Amino acid sequence: MRTGGETDINHAKASAAMTVLLLLLFLLLLVVASAAGLTTDTRDSADWKPTDDGRRWRSRTC
Repeated sequence: MRTGGETDINHAKASAAMTVLLLLLFLLLLVVASAAGLTTDTRDSADWKPTDDGRRWRSRTC
């Protein structure tokens, strides 16, 4: 039984606000992890070949 204070519009606004807050919390978590050095890029973007201490592997066919 509804008591009159809650409407579908209010519920939708609260749901949208919670979604935005969760997204911001996730982004903040990524920023903190990045600042703490917990994130790494394991591939170079040039050709997606793995590297060894920053040097690209050379494939030798001979």
